[in-house]
Amino acid sequence: MTCFFTSSPNLPDDPDLCPFNGFIHELHLALPYPCRALYICSDPDDWEKTDLYAASTAEAMEKAGFAFSAFDVLDGRNTEDAAGLIDNADFIILCGGHVPTQNAFFQAIGLKGLLTGFDGVVMGISAGSMNSAGTVYAHPELEGEAIDPDYERFLPGLGLTECNILPHYNQIAGDTLDGLDLFDDIAIPDSAGRTFYVLPDGSYILSRNGKEELRGEAWIIRDGVMEKIAEDEDILPLN
Repeated sequence: MTCFFTSSPNLPDDPDLCPFNGFIHELHLALPYPCRALYICSDPDDWEKTDLYAASTAEAMEKAGFAFSAFDVLDGRNTEDAAGLIDNADFIILCGGHVPTQNAFFQAIGLKGLLTGFDGVVMGISAGSMNSAGTVYAHPELEGEAIDPDYERFLPGLGLTECNILPHYNQIAGDTLDGLDLFDDIAIPDSAGRTFYVLPDGSYILSRNGKEELRGEAWIIRDGVMEKIAEDEDILPLN
């Protein structure tokens, strides 16, 4: 299995695939031509949004020279077909959205087990990348979550990587939630005994043949300290 754990495969306000950090080139090397894609939702009941984002992802990839023999969607409409859709796919896209909602859907369909033995390509987008970790850090996102004592910040994930990713740093740096700074008051204190990789859109972690590389600009939060570890176009081995 080859995995691309992205913040986003697109840059902000740009529908095209990100051309930086070798992303398109590496994806071309990894995917067959044409390939059979499966787009897995974040919210099984928000069919309209899922179809919209699936279509825009397919369009952006086709514009970048990829071709599809099929581009299927897995959500609440066809959960009974999950095993067959995964078995038939060359390329699985784990879309973005609300991390706990997507995590619950993944648990409900037994996605971790269904991916056992999958030897194709997986691309995580935002929440999809976050839920790919063995133990997921579900950084509070919606109003009330940061101050809710019952909100679960750590969840069981797919186990495709041990890296915890915090996406969209370019968009959320300096933002607050429930009166708390997303990083200074939430993520950094939550990093005690843990490591989080903070990625802007355009950066990603590439996992293949048991090796993981960070591609592009990134920061790390570890044990309450945040520091920059890479610049655009850098390649940083993680293991």
